[in-house]
Amino acid sequence: MTGPHGSTDPVSRATPFKLGRLATELQWQSLLRTLPVAVYMTDPEGWITFHNDAAVRLWGVRPEIGKARYNGAWKLFRPDGTPLPHSQTALAQTLRAKRPVLGLDTIAERPDGSRVHFIPYPAPLFSAAGELTGAVNILIDITERHRAELTAQRLAAIVESSDDAILAKDLEGTITSWNGGAQRLFGYAAEEMIGKPILILVPLDRRDEEALILARLRAGERIDHLETVRRRRDGSLVEVSLSVSPVRDANGRIVGASTIVRDITEQRRAQERQEMLLREMNHRVKNLFALTGAVVNLSGRSSSTVEQLVEAVQGRLGALSRAHELTLADLDRRKASTPTTLHALIRTIVSPYEDLAGQRVSVSGPDVPIEGHAVTGLALVFHELATNAAKYGALSVPGGQVEINSATNADRLDLSWVERGGPPVASAPKTAGFGTRLLDSTIKGQLQGSLTRRWRRSGLGIRITLPLSAPR
Repeated sequence: MTGPHGSTDPVSRATPFKLGRLATELQWQSLLRTLPVAVYMTDPEGWITFHNDAAVRLWGVRPEIGKARYNGAWKLFRPDGTPLPHSQTALAQTLRAKRPVLGLDTIAERPDGSRVHFIPYPAPLFSAAGELTGAVNILIDITERHRAELTAQRLAAIVESSDDAILAKDLEGTITSWNGGAQRLFGYAAEEMIGKPILILVPLDRRDEEALILARLRAGERIDHLETVRRRRDGSLVEVSLSVSPVRDANGRIVGASTIVRDITEQRRAQERQEMLLREMNHRVKNLFALTGAVVNLSGRSSSTVEQLVEAVQGRLGALSRAHELTLADLDRRKASTPTTLHALIRTIVSPYEDLAGQRVSVSGPDVPIEGHAVTGLALVFHELATNAAKYGALSVPGGQVEINSATNADRLDLSWVERGGPPVASAPKTAGFGTRLLDSTIKGQLQGSLTRRWRRSGLGIRITLPLSAPR
């Protein structure tokens, strides 16, 4: 068969081998077009000769056949964000090397500004004679995987840098992960705890609690802010708050738990201090009403005119106010307690209860300097003793007296408070009130000393021993 100008028709000139090869290529292209993965082909120079729709979706643009070289993307970048020239892509290197060049994670930027992460898998194509005829490239979209990895890395960084202890365990209570916060809180390194039972951290008297936690987790429950106690490596106990969440696998099946453990020791101490302060305030308010009456009565005994009474009451209430301020000075953390001496502090505290006619409170012994928290601690102690003496003891009746003596012995300070001439004391009180607990907690806790009481018929006697390092 010949054409209009006597030339041979291409189809008639094609050999059976060439026709078979052309048919095979058409079949492959038809198959590649239907694949959900991005695929394209090039000639030996890298010019694109074929691409499927999945490649167009990945690039965000449809390159013209024979016009785009090495890759159909608008812009390309390396994983570190630097631009990647098309001539340096994996396919370009594959054509030059005539062998697959793999493992080059690449970022393609679309015309709309969105980006996609992919891994190219180029392969050179050769003729039967071994000549390079082009290349085929498969692009695997790893955008979601990359996002998941970044999210996992961020979460891992957050978990590792958290001040809270964060750990994971399976449904049998075996620890599977352990962060730096857990090591700081409990004292165990990760390699010491992973694979070990969580019961290592649970005191013996709370083992049932852990069984209940695992049971609730298997039921899919979340546990929020469970306040409990756990044991450190050195055997000490720590108060903690637990938040436990079930962990599910890809099928939604519960396979373990994630636990956040927060040390609430300081929170508990602050709460206890607040409760103590509230109880103390309530105690003081009650005392103020009683003391006001006591001051008026005391002043009335030594006043012959209304003017003298007013002057005496105002003076004593003013002194009482100054003494009250001393006991509250430490509440303002911005101001340091004013340095003073033991005798000056005592005189300030007891001055509201002195008779105008003469001293009812004597102070003897060495006068030592006092500063810091010891000022407020001792002010609270002497304020409480003087208040009780004015309400019930030696200072509640005319002629009653209080003797306060100090003595230093090696590294300690000895103080004595002795009441005489007050109402007879039958016996010690059967119950300890808030004032008694306040004295004990201040002397034994804050000032690290000791306090003993002697309930004699002639009056109360108290002995206080303090380390000299505390009041100085």
